[in-house]
Amino acid sequence: MRLHVADHPLVAHKLTVLRDIGTPSPTFRLLVDELVTLLAYEATRHIRTEPIEIVTPVAPTTGIKLANPHPIVVPILRAGLGMLDGMTRVLPTAEVGFLGMQRDEQTLEAITYANRLPDDLSGRQCFLLDPMLATGGTLVAAIDYLLQRGARDVTAVCLLAAPEGLAVVEEFVGDRADVKIVVAAVDERLNEKAYIVPGLGDAGDRLYGIV
Repeated sequence: MRLHVADHPLVAHKLTVLRDIGTPSPTFRLLVDELVTLLAYEATRHIRTEPIEIVTPVAPTTGIKLANPHPIVVPILRAGLGMLDGMTRVLPTAEVGFLGMQRDEQTLEAITYANRLPDDLSGRQCFLLDPMLATGGTLVAAIDYLLQRGARDVTAVCLLAAPEGLAVVEEFVGDRADVKIVVAAVDERLNEKAYIVPGLGDAGDRLYGIV
């Protein structure tokens, strides 16, 4: 597993506003969208391309285009849905799948309740979207879901991560696949309720309200 922490003043600024308890939901949603767009540049740094011959207004030249099969973006519902527009702004030709997972607050284990993914992900670069990498349970379950369908190149884009969750993902992945985690920051720890500290609270609630 590889970890990339986006070290950029704009990332730090937007994340600071997201953390603030006084930031209202509309502003929170807008900043998540902007922050994910910045993280997406880092997440796609090694996206597969192939050469293409084109003609400019001046002369022929060789450029590059995204290679086939196109990458697939998979937001983990519900909070990951708030990251989708920011990611597809950078990858407009990517296919989009959906994975519905939620954490059981008693066992802290991830429960899968819905999926909309191809049966075969062999050869596909997969980008998972989930705002918070806390205990690692949800992300491990999502990565395992993709690996079972043949994926071997998975990048997870998260706003925040806790050291405990990163350790869980690293132990699970081992050398099974090429997995990369891209985050805006790695925070201090988890509290007794398995929330990231200092964190930003429940990302889904702050995006969409408590339902």
